[in-house]
Amino acid sequence: QVQVVESGGGLVQAGTSLRLECTASEHAFSPYTMAWFRQAPGKEREFVAAIHSDGRTVYYGRSVKGRFTISSADTKNSMVYLQMNNLIAEDTAVYYCAATLTQSRSNIGKELSYDFWGQGTQVTVSS
Repeated sequence: QVQVVESGGGLVQAGTSLRLECTASEHAFSPYTMAWFRQAPGKEREFVAAIHSDGRTVYYGRSVKGRFTISSADTKNSMVYLQMNNLIAEDTAVYYCAATLTQSRSNIGKELSYDFWGQGTQVTVSS
């Protein structure tokens, strides 16, 4: 069973930066497609960013494009980062990392595409 663990959340001021890290515990024969989602209180879970198993193709949600960057630390995508710059109060949420071994690019921004999920890490941005 693959375990996904997030780290790096915290309380920061608006306009500053934060980096989240996500690790998939088991190294599979195929690389992972990894994604970040977030959920603010009283709101639905929202797609933030994803990196395809090819390690190069990245996708971003509309609200974070240009401010957030997803990247991989290894060729299997078993460790990925989410660099969050110019944070705003609306970025406050629990951030979840998700992983899948599926190679398809369809629905890469959808929760149903991911098989393994972390417990989440809280990011709070004070204005």
